[in-house]
Amino acid sequence: MVGNILIVVLVVVDRHLHTPMYFFLGNLSCLETCSSSSVLPVMLANLFHGGPGTISVMGCMAQYYFFGFLAVSECYLLAAMSYDRYVAICKPLLYMVLMNGKMCLQLVAGSWVSGSMAINITIYLMHQLTFCGPSEIDHFFCDFNPILKLSCSDTHAIKLLTFFLAAVCSLPPFLLTLTSYGYIISAIVSIPSTSGRQKAFSTCSSHLIVVSIFYGTIMIVYLLPKTEALQDLNKVFSIFYTVLTPLFNPLIYSLRNREVKVAFRRAVAKFCSFERM
Repeated sequence: MVGNILIVVLVVVDRHLHTPMYFFLGNLSCLETCSSSSVLPVMLANLFHGGPGTISVMGCMAQYYFFGFLAVSECYLLAAMSYDRYVAICKPLLYMVLMNGKMCLQLVAGSWVSGSMAINITIYLMHQLTFCGPSEIDHFFCDFNPILKLSCSDTHAIKLLTFFLAAVCSLPPFLLTLTSYGYIISAIVSIPSTSGRQKAFSTCSSHLIVVSIFYGTIMIVYLLPKTEALQDLNKVFSIFYTVLTPLFNPLIYSLRNREVKVAFRRAVAKFCSFERM
C-alpha cells in the first residue's frame, strides 16, 4: 500500500514525471492500491482472529465485484502500457503526437470502463442464483468458483457465459501485449550498438516483468483443472496476483527506474527543507 501510494504521489507532484509512461504507472499503482484494499483487510482480520471469518453472501459478492473489476481493468491497462512502450521504441519521432494527453486519457478510461462492464454482467448473472449452502468457502477471498460452490442452482449457464466474458476481457489485451512486445523485441534486436539495445530494453523491462508475473499466475490459477489435488496449489498462486503483484510492482518500478528514484530524492529533499522552515 505504501509503495503504490508513494508512486501515485510522486507522479502527481513531480513535474518531471508528467509523461505518458508515468501517467499509466500512476494509474496502475492506484489500481493496485484499490485491489489490495478489496482483498487483504478481510484476510488479515481472519488471520488476526486465528480462524475463518464470516462474511455475508452480499459482502462476498461485493468483494468479488471489486476484485473482478480491478483485475479486468489491469489487463487492459497493462495492454495500454505495452502500446505506449511500442510507440516509444518503434515510432519515437511520432511518440508525442500519438501518445498525446487525449489518447492517454482515453486508454485509461477505456481500461476502467471495460472492467466495470464485464463485472456488472457477471454479478447480474450471479444474483440470479439461489444460495443454500454449504456456508463455507475453501479460499482466502471470494473468487468466482468458490462462490458458485455455495449455490444450489444449476451453474452451467453462468459458467459458460462467464468463460466467454473472461475470454473477451483477457484475450484481446493479452494478444495486444504480445504483439507490442513482438515489435519491440524486433526493433531492439535491429539496433546496431550494444548500448543502444540496453537502453531501449531498460525502458520496457520493468513493465515486461510485471506483465509476466500477472498473466503467468492468472493462467496457472484459472486454466489448471479444478481438481481437489490442485486446489491448494491454486490458492498459493492466487496469493501471487492478489498480494505479491501489488507488492512487487512498486519495487520493480522504483528499484529499476532511475527517474523514479531521482523523483523520490527530490520529494524527500523538499520535505526536509520544508520541515526546517
